[in-house]
Amino acid sequence: MDKVRVDKWLWAARFYKTRNLAKQAIESGKIRSQGQRIKASKDIGVGLLLSVRGGWDEREIEVIALSDVRRGAVEAQNLYRETASSIEKRQQRAAERKSLHQFDLPAKRPTKKQRRQIHRFREQDLD
Repeated sequence: MDKVRVDKWLWAARFYKTRNLAKQAIESGKIRSQGQRIKASKDIGVGLLLSVRGGWDEREIEVIALSDVRRGAVEAQNLYRETASSIEKRQQRAAERKSLHQFDLPAKRPTKKQRRQIHRFREQDLD
């Protein structure tokens, strides 16, 4: 196998559950090849670098093997390799997100009296 469509490969590599979801991600610009948007029908080969954005993360992956058949997760991970810089960036961004969301939660919910005081305080600000 020399070439495979991008949407089929992304589905086979288990980045997306269906080919339709892979196609939608490609059309929305979440998949890039060498910084350029690509089409779902583009044929890819071994050695191509892809940028895959999903959720909070963006991965830069290198295509190692081609497949148009969806198999187990272990076999799917053998189709690509994430670059070292991409892994480092993802870990750094995850640590930043984690540090931003550290705040103290109240020990318990406000009582009825405290809620009334909160409402009165907010009404005073509006007047």
